Order: sequence, then C-alpha cells, then structure tokens
Amino acid sequence: MTNGLQVFKEKIIAIIRGLELDDTLRAVEALRAGGIRLVEVPFDQMRDPKDTAVKVKEIRRNFGGGDLICGSGTVLTAEQVRITYEAGGSLIVTPTAGKEVIEEAKRLGMFVMAGAMSPTETADVYGQGADVVKVFPAGVLGTGYIKALRGPFPYIPLAAVGGINLDNIQDFQDAGVSMFGIGESLVNRELIRQNRYDMLTKLARAYVEKVNDCQECAE
Repeated sequence: MTNGLQVFKEKIIAIIRGLELDDTLRAVEALRAGGIRLVEVPFDQMRDPKDTAVKVKEIRRNFGGGDLICGSGTVLTAEQVRITYEAGGSLIVTPTAGKEVIEEAKRLGMFVMAGAMSPTETADVYGQGADVVKVFPAGVLGTGYIKALRGPFPYIPLAAVGGINLDNIQDFQDAGVSMFGIGESLVNRELIRQNRYDMLTKLARAYVEKVNDCQECAE
C-alpha cells in the first residue's frame, strides 16, 4: 500500500514519456539524485502495455529499495491498473474521471491522481476515491482557475499538470496546488539525447528547491 503522506510531501511527479528502457533508467537515476522521488511512466495507447510494465518493473528493481515511488500514467482501464500493480507500481495517474480505474486502484491500495476539468468532474472524481484531482491542462487554465476551484472545494487536493515550469510553479503553488506533474520541462529530452544527465540532476534540484522555497514562504 502506498504511503499517501509521502506522495503529498514530495509534491513533484516526473512524467517520463517515450524513452527507451536504458534512457528511462538513466533519467530516473539522474532525477533521483536531484531530489525527485515520484516517477510516472505513461501508457502509450497505441503500443503494447507491456512496454510500460517493463519500465515500471525495472525502475522498481533498480531503485525500489529506497524511497522512490513509481507508477503509471495515462491509465484508462482497470486492466492497465492491474498491469501497473503486477509490475510493482503503486501510483496511478489518469487523465479522465473513469470510475472503474479509480475503484480498481483503490482496491489494490494504490495512490490515485485522477483527471478533471470542470467543478462537477472535480467533485465526482474526489467522491469516487481519488487521492488528488489532476487539473489538466493547468498551463492553459491558469492560476485564476485554480483559485476559483479552491473556493467551493478547499478540502480537495489539486495537482497541476500540463504547462508547469520553473517560471510559473510558484504561482500555482501560491494558488493552492498541492502537487505537480511535470514532463518535458523537467524530463528534458534534449539533455537526455546529449547524455547530459548531470544537467538533468541540476534541473531536478532546481524544481525541488523552488517548491520547497514556496512551501517555506507559505508557512
């Protein structure tokens, strides 16, 4: 069973999309050295789900002895939930408000970040058992929308995903976001292509420090 308190404490989920296995593992190692402890490997609905399962399993095998929490993203079916669980994943991220995905993940004791856009979806997703509601695309909706959503739902933890970067992450945290899902602006494919994993570690550290500084300022 996933420690939900640890997930909320870490705040940043690195979204590792479209990399080969070796690059995925090297990226995880570099991100972890920079302080990232949450990793999501999205399913590609056009490819064999075993591709994601292998990556999750290998991440768990190589880094599961420490404090790293790994799981899958773009989870659209209960079967994909089970595939993730059987591979050793304990974190589920879904872009939709799919009830069967949430229920199956919670049955297996997994942490669930489920997607929503409207106030109705936000309330429904949280009521179905999601641990945190993923607001996507956050960069398009903006901090004003987050603040407005927090008005009627101050008790619902929100995650900002899509369009988050070092320049706006503090604004979103100030607006009331509890967590972030960050892809390309953190898992920089150009740095990976150039084997600049040292720079990837520095980038990860910059994000972690920014979020921690924001939290200290809020306190």
